[in-house]
Amino acid sequence: MNLAGGGNSLARIKNPLLKKYVSIYENVYMDYLEQVQAQGLSLDRDLNEERNTLLAKLRLKGVSFRNAGKSIYLNWLSPACEACRQGVGSVTFFLSLMCHRRCYYCFNPNQEGYAYYRRHLRDYRVELDQLAKSGQKVSYIALTGGEPLLHRRETVDFFSLAKEKFPRAHTRLYTSGDLLDAELLQQLQKAGLTEIRFSVKLEDDFSSKQKVYERMALAQEYIRDVMVEMPVIPGTLQEMKELLLTLNTMGIKGINLLEFCFPFHNRESFQKRGFKIKNPPFLILYNYWYAGGLPVSKSELECLELLDFALAEQLKIGIHYCSLENKHTGQVYQQNFKHPKSDLLYFSPQDYFLKTAKVFGDDIPLVLQRFKQKNVLKYKQNNEYQFLEFNVKNIRHLKGLDLEVGISSAILEERSDGVVLRELKVDVIQPDDFNLRDL
Repeated sequence: MNLAGGGNSLARIKNPLLKKYVSIYENVYMDYLEQVQAQGLSLDRDLNEERNTLLAKLRLKGVSFRNAGKSIYLNWLSPACEACRQGVGSVTFFLSLMCHRRCYYCFNPNQEGYAYYRRHLRDYRVELDQLAKSGQKVSYIALTGGEPLLHRRETVDFFSLAKEKFPRAHTRLYTSGDLLDAELLQQLQKAGLTEIRFSVKLEDDFSSKQKVYERMALAQEYIRDVMVEMPVIPGTLQEMKELLLTLNTMGIKGINLLEFCFPFHNRESFQKRGFKIKNPPFLILYNYWYAGGLPVSKSELECLELLDFALAEQLKIGIHYCSLENKHTGQVYQQNFKHPKSDLLYFSPQDYFLKTAKVFGDDIPLVLQRFKQKNVLKYKQNNEYQFLEFNVKNIRHLKGLDLEVGISSAILEERSDGVVLRELKVDVIQPDDFNLRDL
């Protein structure tokens, strides 16, 4: 069964009504890709064959795969990353979006209220108090930015208050490390900070990077888990290998390798570096909360190469590849899990989308006859598009029939008129090729 992202091969679909229905979503995707290319960056060729070769190699070598392969790690993984998959009990705050850095790939301008929070602080005390009063179970609390340490006093106060209100919570701080010193680390330790994540900018000069390494080493004296989180920029594979060796020698706990993204601005910076957009950019096209942008081609391949390198070098630090798709699953889970669902819907444990099966036109009588034999009573007919919809678990009853089944992926949205099920994509399979575990 092939549930590839981006597109079905319409030419291979035999049922004319199914082909017409699938083409609705294919046309939406193609229109989106045209808009992407109008931004000034072209799509790369499909690199799935190279990707699958690397994934197969890593599986054979025993690397750990999570979240349906969207998250891959070696040796150690931050417990906060474990929680990120579903987003349950995990909350991220920012004090402001002020930053002394000017990274060309920063996606903060995509954040709601960016211009305002470049100049103003959020009322984190009120926000933490409201969260505590909500009764929500909170196990992981993060502070990001901008650069939080532009506000030293407020950062320490944030973590002190977070620990006061959620004493068992794992807390983490994201920082460039530029403004960190021993006094501040002592204060953060006293405030109960569990984890600190540094970013390393490969474009920095040698001296600047050495200073960040020194602050990482200093942080290890005060904070339990010290790690690095950074995007892997295509073309930096050798530099990234050297970085891994340095971090391993330092005894840093781990590194999160992020899929590098185009944030819909600074396109000249991306064009001049020859970057192209990953093809397809998304497995399922949707308006995701994470503001990271579009995945850049070849970043994922270099992340996988780095995992293979770490194995060959027998590195001890934790190395985690966090794909853009991995950033999205918490949103999908939270939207789809909390609402009651029809008996026709199947909640996928793989990608958390809601799945149904559809057969069209002349295939409907064949399916109804088989369902009558198998005592399947729950299904729904749609006269406008001429399909029969049913739970994907019942595809097993259709084995041996020469027909095509559409697998629908949908998400629940809360709107002013109530909760609405929004279909996003339809893939096509043959009943004999279907395996529920692939959903």
